[in-house]
Amino acid sequence: MACSRSRRWSRTFIAGCALAMTMSSVGVVTRTPAALAQPQPAGAVALPEGPAQAWLLADLDSGRVLASRNPYEPHAPASTIKVLLAMVVLDHLSPDNFARANRSHTEVECSCVGLTPGQPYTTRQLLSALLMVSGNDAANMLADMLGGQRAAVAAMNRKAALVGAKSTRASSPSGLDGPGWESITTPHDLAVMLRAALNYPLIAQIMRSPTAPFPGKTLTNQNELLSRYPGDIAGKTGFTNLARKTYVGAAQRGNRRLAVVQMYGTGDLYGQAIGLFDYGFSQP
Repeated sequence: MACSRSRRWSRTFIAGCALAMTMSSVGVVTRTPAALAQPQPAGAVALPEGPAQAWLLADLDSGRVLASRNPYEPHAPASTIKVLLAMVVLDHLSPDNFARANRSHTEVECSCVGLTPGQPYTTRQLLSALLMVSGNDAANMLADMLGGQRAAVAAMNRKAALVGAKSTRASSPSGLDGPGWESITTPHDLAVMLRAALNYPLIAQIMRSPTAPFPGKTLTNQNELLSRYPGDIAGKTGFTNLARKTYVGAAQRGNRRLAVVQMYGTGDLYGQAIGLFDYGFSQP
């Protein structure tokens, strides 16, 4: 399934309740050679090719899909699923709640923020570690604060359904995967989840912050587009062998906000994301 411009088709996010947002299910139009030959609006930039096998570019506020490739193709999300965990955490825990880390939280495949067993951490600190440096140890600790790994994953899947990410199934709080515990989502669903997540002021604040305080260190946001792309307001990367490279992010110019989702990628996803944002902001 190939790319399609917004003049040929669109999908719209629909508010089902205060936080339930989804996109309407109209047919996908395949991009044909004739469509490729259509003239662009004055000032428009070219729609970039790139290394992600499945991707989506959408207006965050209207929900209009500006372009996509395989937007409903299922793939493993890797750490982009942490956006979903962050929403569940704030649905159940105060940012100022705290708990003490234990050794089980740190016995995980990294990336990790470096939790110290016995050290107390607040929910806010752990969310910063989760979203800024993709701490799998922070994901494990937050899951325990929610009642354990199984309880956290079950809550994540309920939340995904509530916000309209109907094709999403989380199998771990961090996005780590393996045989028999694969997580699945789609570019469409990741866009839906990012849109819902940015309605949480603390999540939006953390994702746009270049740094954050943390016990014993200062965290630096791993989203390179915060410094590389003017107007970038959010971004979460991911990687596992199953997922390959993944990315979900947002940028703003004036009052217009766009979302980019990339899945099953190799190479420079940031470069493709920059091209997609440029294309989107050039459209009327």
